[in-house]
Amino acid sequence: MPRKIRQRNTGDAADFPPPTSSGYLVRDAHRAFQRLLERRIAPYGVTRGQWYFLRVLWTTDGLSQRELSARVGMMEPTTVIALRSMERSGLIRRVRARDDRRRVQVFLTAKAKRLRAELLGVARRITEEAEHGLAIGELSVFRRVITRMTANLDQIEK
Repeated sequence: MPRKIRQRNTGDAADFPPPTSSGYLVRDAHRAFQRLLERRIAPYGVTRGQWYFLRVLWTTDGLSQRELSARVGMMEPTTVIALRSMERSGLIRRVRARDDRRRVQVFLTAKAKRLRAELLGVARRITEEAEHGLAIGELSVFRRVITRMTANLDQIEK
């Protein structure tokens, strides 16, 4: 059983500089990943917003708009706007479900399927660049820690 680590109170509540905030550091790293990803996928005609939907659909094609919205973590109206854009770009097609005409399923086009290996390669290279100079053990600890922090926060949401 892992031992609990207690944060020491190192000052008053107003003294919370960014380098001591896990949330700030995660946000800063996330923004750096996103900026680079956005620049590198743009030549493929894919936006960062579309990227999130492609990532989910490459794993599970044919989800309903509602399921897709939940998996990506976006509000349904935002999802509809993004899907319209993806449809215009020839990345997806939307089809009414046969068993429930109110439900719309989202399917990747051949174009989007062809982009999979290339764009995942782009993402993999960004990750490798971010991890440059880090030992395998450090990455292993990092992944365990960030996964645990996420689980801790998700538990609070319930």
